[in-house]
Amino acid sequence: MGYYVSVNDVNIYVEDLNPAAQKAILFLHGWPGDHNLFEYQFDKLPHLGYRCVGMDTRGFGNSDKPFTGYDYDTLSDDVRGVVEALGLHDFTLLGHSTGGAMAIRYMARHKGYGVKKLVLAAAAAPSLIRRPNFPYGLDEAAILQIIEETLSDRPQMLRSFGSRFFFQHTSEAFSDWFFSLGLKAAGWATAAVAQTWIREVLFSDLEKIAVPTLIIQGRHDLIVPFALSEVQQQMIQDAILVPFELSGHGAFYDQKDDFNEVLLRFIES
Repeated sequence: MGYYVSVNDVNIYVEDLNPAAQKAILFLHGWPGDHNLFEYQFDKLPHLGYRCVGMDTRGFGNSDKPFTGYDYDTLSDDVRGVVEALGLHDFTLLGHSTGGAMAIRYMARHKGYGVKKLVLAAAAAPSLIRRPNFPYGLDEAAILQIIEETLSDRPQMLRSFGSRFFFQHTSEAFSDWFFSLGLKAAGWATAAVAQTWIREVLFSDLEKIAVPTLIIQGRHDLIVPFALSEVQQQMIQDAILVPFELSGHGAFYDQKDDFNEVLLRFIES
């Protein structure tokens, strides 16, 4: 069931499956897609008794697309608004890529309000780019190129990005579907979030996480280097890192059955 939640003067689209279930998972998608990236979780997990809530980040999917508000503070405030509107408590927060960065800021800024367990899947943290004191991540020039391509030929940028997203073979039809999700976003939002990757870091945020945390990372990730997951594990107390040996950035599809199994085992542990 889909509906809108008014948060910070923005209408956020929410897909809420099996709302009567006691165990809830809130999914935060990565850039530049929307909640539909988790289709292969939503197809299965509600049948197993889970409430699956997917929200479209402002500027993406079916949510409103304001010109501002793409910093991690505002994006995490949007998450808080959805959590309160839906009355979520003792839920699992799952963030992929930029959604993982949003989840981490939520845990720090909102003290993990309502969260029982945290799942970070290829999270873009603590910094997606290399910095003077941080030798991991991507070159800043690569992100600047993404921004430039977004503002000059966004469809071509999306095609190029999609070609690096998965490790397993995807059909041409699947590639077209993935491409269509990126097209639903606003160009200004797509570029603004990429600017946030450059401007913001999440080092101190990671140290504030105090709930059981699962980290899932594909060994062949070309978007978020595997080393970032190892840093996350070191900085989050008692975090569990599960490498996916046959996955790229989209482990939720590359190894969807394994992803679902590892996720549910963690939630039930």
